[in-house]
Amino acid sequence: MKVSKGDIFERVFVNEAVDLCIEQEAGSKVKIHVVNAPFSITVNQLGEGCQTEIYGLEHLHGEDNVTAETHVTHAVGGGTSIQLIKFVLDDNSRGRFIGDLKIAQDAQQTEAHQTNRNLLLSETAEMRTQPQLEIYADDVKATHGASTGQLDESALFYMQQRGIDKEKARQLLVNAFMKDVLMTISDETLREQLLNAIDGVVE
Repeated sequence: MKVSKGDIFERVFVNEAVDLCIEQEAGSKVKIHVVNAPFSITVNQLGEGCQTEIYGLEHLHGEDNVTAETHVTHAVGGGTSIQLIKFVLDDNSRGRFIGDLKIAQDAQQTEAHQTNRNLLLSETAEMRTQPQLEIYADDVKATHGASTGQLDESALFYMQQRGIDKEKARQLLVNAFMKDVLMTISDETLREQLLNAIDGVVE
């Protein structure tokens, strides 16, 4: 699909597999959220001054096996892109993130950031992450980072020392980890619904 010059394409997909290929013309904006579903999103910035935002949140349980895949190309200059993809994995779930960020030789004055953060809640959950950053221009700001870890035991201990039982403390930490993805949703009503619908939400 094509997002025409100056237009805005903004969508939130919940429990719905997503397969998108988007071409952006000058000054257009794309903002996509995917919650609890596999996805493959390809975005090509073909005009100057484009904005791209891709947010993904996967909360996996049981035998869930989910792949999230992004391919963002800055073909021309002056554009920005943000990718924030988070996985929370419990039980025997499996997650995979493939992130491809490319800045072409002519894409000067581009700013692009890709972040993948993963939280393992069981010893049998597994996460594979494959970020790839290709930069062929000189005048750019670009970062990418990926990390996979477990809940902070010191934070759990601290909360328990203040009268919060272990399970509730665990859920509060998980919710805090997931919250920043959902907080970027523009629609306030939908944002609040999703914050309250996350598995294990603690009032």
